[in-house]
Amino acid sequence: MTPAELFLRSDAALRDVIDRLDSADFSAPVPKEWSQLESATLLDIIGRHAYDEAWIPDVIAGRAAADGDPFAEGDLLSGDDPIAAYDALNDAATAAVHKGDIADTFRFTYGDYPAAEGFAHMATYRAFQAWSMAKHFGIPFHLSPELIDGFTEHVVPHADEWRQWGVFGPAIDPPADADDETRLLCTLGFWMP
Repeated sequence: MTPAELFLRSDAALRDVIDRLDSADFSAPVPKEWSQLESATLLDIIGRHAYDEAWIPDVIAGRAAADGDPFAEGDLLSGDDPIAAYDALNDAATAAVHKGDIADTFRFTYGDYPAAEGFAHMATYRAFQAWSMAKHFGIPFHLSPELIDGFTEHVVPHADEWRQWGVFGPAIDPPADADDETRLLCTLGFWMP
């Protein structure tokens, strides 16, 4: 699996979870580690993901927020259906990746990275946020075998380095009967019994 495919599968997994969220939960508080906001709600998190989706076409084209941030001031979830607004941004991001005009370097606010690693960064954020949201809100969800293989190939080799940046918590010893998903989640410090 290429890093771009890993991103697309992770982005689709996040969309799958977001599309199954209940609008009655939009005002629900979320775990502190999900956001830098003092009292973030689920809608705040969806809004953050909408912002990230809006940026995908620019990021993969090699542009950065330092070049100007057209999404900083607007409400990307405006209208009667925030999830539909998110889905439209997700569609545009997916189309941009499929188009294939990918810069050699992705310029994130935290640094510049080769495209392959940039796709892995974006995939990690999406897939594990999908897993966390699903677990938190009681939505049945599992990382697909393809995602597990992709993360094992493109992310696990960087786990200790990324752990130093605070991306992952400490590795956890998996239970004796752990399946592939649980072993991956333990390696990356996400698993909870």
